[in-house]
Amino acid sequence: MPAALRGWLTDPHSLTSRIRARCAEFAVRPLRQCAAAAERDEWNVLGVPDARRVRVREVLLCADGRPVVFAHSVVRLRDVCGCWRLFAGIGSRPLGEALFADARVARSALSVRRIDARHPLFARVRAAGVDVDAPLWARRSLFIRDGRPLLVTEVFLPAISELAP
Repeated sequence: MPAALRGWLTDPHSLTSRIRARCAEFAVRPLRQCAAAAERDEWNVLGVPDARRVRVREVLLCADGRPVVFAHSVVRLRDVCGCWRLFAGIGSRPLGEALFADARVARSALSVRRIDARHPLFARVRAAGVDVDAPLWARRSLFIRDGRPLLVTEVFLPAISELAP
């Protein structure tokens, strides 16, 4: 991984808090929140046997008006009415703040990888209006509450390099 992104990709604390500390204005720009098929690389992590429908939330995290992170969060549909009900109506509030404020939520280790145009999230970043051609770095982790998983993937956009590491 690039040295300039190492701190961003490996910090186990709240990404929202880290971005807020490095900009004057932080905002969450909702893109979509709907039922959709889980991506192939999400099946095992979420414990779904195939492309079952899940609840997806995609947002851009913006620092001083510039998108710096594309966040893709997924939860099983049945859990939206259960322990992850906050997921259904979170709107433009940062999900990370809610997750890190809840002592009942445990987080897995971070998984880091590079994604390119072949990965479905790369296409979603482009669909969000972010002009990218080069591969991007992403991290993901599983948040567990009452034994139920919520998967969060954060794709770091080129503008992240303009924030202090």
